[in-house]
Amino acid sequence: MHVVIALLGGVATILYLLNHLGVDIGWLNPYWWKRRRQWAAKYQGDPIYSVEDPLHVAALLIIGVAKIEGDLTAEQKQAIRQQFSSKFSMSEQETSDLLGSAAHLLAAPQLVSTQLKELARRNKDNFSGEQADSLLEMMQAVADAEGAVSPGQRAYLDEMLANFTPKPKGDGPWD
Repeated sequence: MHVVIALLGGVATILYLLNHLGVDIGWLNPYWWKRRRQWAAKYQGDPIYSVEDPLHVAALLIIGVAKIEGDLTAEQKQAIRQQFSSKFSMSEQETSDLLGSAAHLLAAPQLVSTQLKELARRNKDNFSGEQADSLLEMMQAVADAEGAVSPGQRAYLDEMLANFTPKPKGDGPWD
């Protein structure tokens, strides 16, 4: 028993001395290691997935319907601003800020579709039924801004409709 106590005392002394000499021994702390891994995953991850506020998620999804086919046109920007100001009750400056920040997060056009599908999947529980209905209406209005809805936009709208429409509950105990 005295050998075990001496061994533990020696290990503790070595760790204490290493710490005071400036050697980082934080890797021995499992809680610190877990926090460090979580921070690294958040820091190195796509910033679009850190958005959780339903208003900002809705802005990303609305701008996404316009960016599916490429860059935003003047008509689409005007339709987006009009939807933001009327549905979100925002001032002109707030709508411009929200449009700019959301468009910046959706800067890579080749990733827009996959990013928005994943964002909608992660955040669909944050929306109430009324918010989801309003979101789908705004997305449709933006898609209709230039006239006919493109096939890519139609597929995106159909997927968002399926994502935000609540699933009907069955009659059985396991449904």
